[in-house]
Amino acid sequence: MPSPEHTRKTMIIIGAGLGGLSTGCYAQMNGYQSQIFEMHEIPGGCCTAWDRGNYTLDCCISWLLGNGPGNEMHQIWLELGALQGKEMRHFDVFNIVRGRDGRAVYFYSDPDRLEAHLLELSPGDARLIRDFCHGLRRFRKAINVYPFLKPVGLMTTWQKLRMFASFAPYFNTVRKSISVLMSDYSAKFRDPLLREAFNFILYERHPNFPVLPFYFQLASHANQSAGVPEGGSLGLATSIEGRYRRLGGTVTYNAKVEEILVENDTAVGVRLSDGREERADIVVSAADGHTTMTKFLKGRYLNEEYRQLYTETITKPGMVFPGYFTLFLGLRRPFPEGDPCTTYLLEDEDAKDLLGIRHASINVQFRSRHYPELSPEETSVVYATYFCDIEPWREIAEGPAQQARVRRGEELHTLPVRRGREYHQAKRRVRDAITRFLEKRYPGLTEAIAVRDMSTPLTQVRYTGNYDGTVLGWQPFVDSGETLEELVKKYGPGLPGLRNFYQSGVWATTGGLIRAGAAGRHVMQFVCRDDGREFTASVDESAPPPTHVVIPVGPGAAPTAAPKTEITVTGSVR
Repeated sequence: MPSPEHTRKTMIIIGAGLGGLSTGCYAQMNGYQSQIFEMHEIPGGCCTAWDRGNYTLDCCISWLLGNGPGNEMHQIWLELGALQGKEMRHFDVFNIVRGRDGRAVYFYSDPDRLEAHLLELSPGDARLIRDFCHGLRRFRKAINVYPFLKPVGLMTTWQKLRMFASFAPYFNTVRKSISVLMSDYSAKFRDPLLREAFNFILYERHPNFPVLPFYFQLASHANQSAGVPEGGSLGLATSIEGRYRRLGGTVTYNAKVEEILVENDTAVGVRLSDGREERADIVVSAADGHTTMTKFLKGRYLNEEYRQLYTETITKPGMVFPGYFTLFLGLRRPFPEGDPCTTYLLEDEDAKDLLGIRHASINVQFRSRHYPELSPEETSVVYATYFCDIEPWREIAEGPAQQARVRRGEELHTLPVRRGREYHQAKRRVRDAITRFLEKRYPGLTEAIAVRDMSTPLTQVRYTGNYDGTVLGWQPFVDSGETLEELVKKYGPGLPGLRNFYQSGVWATTGGLIRAGAAGRHVMQFVCRDDGREFTASVDESAPPPTHVVIPVGPGAAPTAAPKTEITVTGSVR
């Protein structure tokens, strides 16, 4: 809490990922003068893309929760100026899972189409199929009342009662879906492909996920609120940065924070890697949580609960999301047979060279179906990924995780570092193994390759500093994520004993991009409460509302000339 004789006006935000940009936007909306310091040269953090020749390689958004209307998630994106003036693209299939025998499960998000498809695949599983699709129908309605605009810790008793009342019709569906692991649910299927495929609906296998998040994603997708935005990931980040600048905020790039300055148990500013000190009334870290706690604050102000979370729990398997190995292929010609998104279940022989792989599967996206504007006409971009542990890559890598160098008088922090011969040989083995696999399924792909690019979890560390190369931070539904949520309810998004400090972004919550966007809104609601201000937010009206198209996928669809159903949004929600 600020002292009564001092009104807080200025704010420093560490990190220009979506959490930092969101915090900055809501800070400006509420009369605070904020400045963001970002060690990279561009905004977005994990929500990013880069150019290789004529190809832009988009490395984040495969679906964006809240990109369609009818829910509170959508309002947050409109307040942040993320979607305005863009086309939102929705596929009628969320993911395809292809078994080792060539059979495929099309996970239509529409429960009627999904039910018909699954019953055709396995009539003997009719009871379980109908049960799953019934739950999905219920979740399509529940999504529209799911709260995102205000943290539970700041709700009044009346607001909590209203929230619980809105969920009452869906209580049994939510209760059942959160109490059963998907691995246990899927084990009941008689058909061996369904038994395995249901675990890969969300592209990779999430062994600690109950059924609930699978329902949440599919229901959002079915409601046309989990598609992809025109311009892709970096385009989304750049749009939010533009909103932040229009609101009067400033961003300083190539500025790496080394320490949060603390005086008399009060955060007063930051020290940068070049020795400069910048001061403000409030400091918000939207950077990596482990770095914030153990480096920026040197382990101070970690009470026993936070100390255990950041020094013990975080080191246990499964407590944070893993990183990815990513392979991009820019192809000189179109591959109309390539689907937007497919998870392939691998034979051991196909997986043996994929260093660090957690589960014998890869997700393959013909990314040019998502973002045709990011590559030349009559070309394709393949985006192949797998959940990847960082340790095998650390063991063969040489040199530091990051290394700053001066170019043209400016210190840069995300430039390539020397990893050593063994590291690069391992990357090439993975690249060649995935390319061989794809060539069998898409003959002629290899000779069409114009551009190749790869990244490992160590690449993620270099660009973002994220703990073990994670892209999403804390895992929900396990000790780490559940503990974090309880601590935020108890202490707010700060640390006990440290004044004028807050944490934002994915490390202050659990989940993906919408959680990062919502975290900025929530943090500023706590800041306004502490300062006795009324929180305010408004929709960005600098560009027209987004438009929406629906693109069919799979049997009966014509990928080269897909019919599109136009859905125009003429206003914002609530």
